[in-house]
Amino acid sequence: MAIIGGAAAVALTGAIVAGTALAGETSKSGSNTTTARTLASPGSISCPDVASKLPAIPASAQAEVARNLTLLQTQINEANKRLVDTVGQGGPNFVNNAILGPLKDKRVATVNRIATAIGRTAAKPQGLDALAPCTLNGAGAAGANNGNANANAGGNANAGKGNGNANGNAGKGNANAGGNANAGGNAAVGTISCPDVASKLPAIPATAQAEVTRNLTLLQTQINEANKRLVDTVGQGGPNFVNNAILGPLADKRKSTIDRIAISIGRTAAKPQGLDSLAACTLTK
Repeated sequence: MAIIGGAAAVALTGAIVAGTALAGETSKSGSNTTTARTLASPGSISCPDVASKLPAIPASAQAEVARNLTLLQTQINEANKRLVDTVGQGGPNFVNNAILGPLKDKRVATVNRIATAIGRTAAKPQGLDALAPCTLNGAGAAGANNGNANANAGGNANAGKGNGNANGNAGKGNANAGGNANAGGNAAVGTISCPDVASKLPAIPATAQAEVTRNLTLLQTQINEANKRLVDTVGQGGPNFVNNAILGPLADKRKSTIDRIAISIGRTAAKPQGLDSLAACTLTK
């Protein structure tokens, strides 16, 4: 009865991934109309939250549900990026036909996989398809109402930032949040590999799902950041640099995060023991 966080996201899937928040806000006397249009946001895509609508998730379904919840956020991120990249293209129905429509189809398939995974060992949740359609918010929606879905052209968008609960791993497609990560993308440097936490958890009470999900997502974010630092600091320090500057701090962060997971579960169920042993990570070449 649990939900995990490669999932990336109790609030992830409903996150409104914002376009440039400050776009067009700064006004200088020398600015002209063209510049203002260039800085304006094309809007953002908002989708119903799926994770919060799920029942308690059986332990056997946790990994698959987590992967698909993460995928839902990835799909939103990709759609927001496409929204920015295609500003000014097509006619008044371009966003609906080229972005929102395909996004809905992907979400239908993904939420169906979630329902099927839960349904293998528990009652299959019904009606999740209703959460598939998304909408265009903000400046882009206003433009669409004027006959041009992309009237507010241009825009630096921070697509994929998500909301406060979110998105440590979204967009990276990592199946095991809190587990092994291949971030860093540099074979010569190696990657940091950490024990999977989600698969070691007991059934998670529904009341703890949101907090556990946030912290599982945070575990993956920590791995991603450590792998990035591994790449950025190549050649620095002595033979113990990676252990002292990257793996050590990562273990400390993971221990705190894992403790929060155990405490959250322990409020309404038996507190899991021994999770601290999953904190330490290793460098894999």
